[in-house]
Amino acid sequence: MKVAIYPGTFDPITYGHLDVLERACRLFDHIVITVAKNPAKSPVFSAAERMELIREAVSHLNGDGKISIETFDGLIVNYAREKKARAIIRGLRAISDFEYELQMALVNRRLNADVSTVFLMPHEKYTYLNSSIVRELASLGGDISNFVPPIVEERLLAKFKRK
Repeated sequence: MKVAIYPGTFDPITYGHLDVLERACRLFDHIVITVAKNPAKSPVFSAAERMELIREAVSHLNGDGKISIETFDGLIVNYAREKKARAIIRGLRAISDFEYELQMALVNRRLNADVSTVFLMPHEKYTYLNSSIVRELASLGGDISNFVPPIVEERLLAKFKRK
């Protein structure tokens, strides 16, 4: 079975993430979406909330159990080895993404040559989209309906109404 890891903070998951995931599902037998616990970031949603939102957002893709959702911390290559994954999926939107992602891919290859990084580009209509933009728009009362699934929009707007 060809297993891939799709790591990210996913705070929140966007249509750009989902587009990359749909492409990855055509290439791999099983995708493990891994919600990162990054101490350098202060997410709006807890890891459990992000996992729940992802579960809702990918339900249309996961009728056959092709996707699992977990959390992790530590080195992604060690996690990939533990999951017997062949690849780490990374989305590339722009050249600025490529420079950082190339460095990470080369370090990961040095740490575990059995795991390849696979770069997938989202549809061009999502190339400008990232979770930070979505959070900022939501915090300012902007319309985020074109950027995230309805459940994510609902929960994100509710988070900012409480503040």
